[in-house]
Amino acid sequence: MRGEGVASIPEPVLSAEEEAAFTTGVAQFNRALFFECHDTLEDLWSGVRGASRDFFQGLIQVAVGFHHLWGGNRSGAASLFARALARLERYPPRYAGIEVEALRATVRDWAAAIASGADLPGGRPAPRMERA
Repeated sequence: MRGEGVASIPEPVLSAEEEAAFTTGVAQFNRALFFECHDTLEDLWSGVRGASRDFFQGLIQVAVGFHHLWGGNRSGAASLFARALARLERYPPRYAGIEVEALRATVRDWAAAIASGADLPGGRPAPRMERA
């Protein structure tokens, strides 16, 4: 499984305000408000330092990828999905309360659908970011 052996990456330490922004960003993503999610998480990311910085940037790239896809920009979505997967690869299956492996699987599935030429989003349910 991807992300195995990386449990030593420290979890992010977020202030109450940052935690609220993270919760808001996840909720926006899950309502398919991808641009808004990007804005919210980017504000959070700008203050994050350390090992979790790439994690948040990967989440932002996932959101922007879906924003592009929903807007009909398949190549932009595919590029952002590839970059997001590369960033998220080093994180364990669950990190910062996010089911990272499930998110990676979702992104890989959508990237494969783009590569296959499928009509997207084509009635497929919007992706979700699961947070425990």
